[in-house]
Amino acid sequence: MRTPLIAGNWKMNGSVERIRAFGEAFAKAEFAAALDIAVIPPFPYLEAARHAFSGTPLTLGAQTLNPQPAGAHTGEVNAAMLAEFGVTYVLVGHSERRQCYGETNEDAYQRVRAALDAGLVPVLCVGETLAERNAGATRDVVLGQVAAVMQRLNADQRERLVIAYEPVWAIGTGLTATPEEAQATMGEIRAYLVTLDNALAETLRLLYGGSMKASNAAELLAQPDIDGGLVGGASLQIDDFFAICQSAG
Repeated sequence: MRTPLIAGNWKMNGSVERIRAFGEAFAKAEFAAALDIAVIPPFPYLEAARHAFSGTPLTLGAQTLNPQPAGAHTGEVNAAMLAEFGVTYVLVGHSERRQCYGETNEDAYQRVRAALDAGLVPVLCVGETLAERNAGATRDVVLGQVAAVMQRLNADQRERLVIAYEPVWAIGTGLTATPEEAQATMGEIRAYLVTLDNALAETLRLLYGGSMKASNAAELLAQPDIDGGLVGGASLQIDDFFAICQSAG
């Protein structure tokens, strides 16, 4: 049985006060079933979040990392630094990093390796644009992004990942893949994992990202190959994020 994971990506949003409020709200949280919850704030809030989330179900994530161990990389943060701040999860290959900053599948692989070497859990983000979807290329694009990383990892490394499918056309647009559309693509990812290792396919968690919110979370999470959510805007509101977590746990 795969334990659901709900991860809230705050992107370039947040404040110390918001961090404090989340810690206080979730300190009293109870869920009906086993559930992992991560909040992924901007880098400057990692230390405040580490303290505020202590004693709560919330774990800490980071939005990206530089794969280099150290050096002249002004403005960058490496995996060891994230681990030192108590980070558990780190996003890799988010569509905004691919689109806005030119990150490639090779960059995603290098970041996954750096995260794994530091004991972090990389959340590999994959997904197609609207043009790729309309061209019928969803399967080729998504599985290509997955394979570009998974084929270069050994069995132990593979089982330590999480994969998040986030159709790019549904991120920040208010559009959402229907549960059936999301399941179809995530079922393809699961089928690909079977070709690598049956046990891996059974245990590796697949998250849906792309305008998941309180009103649609339960229906999405009911799909057999959706093991949680990578939540954007709704993760900034305590009540909405809590409701999504309740849908999963």
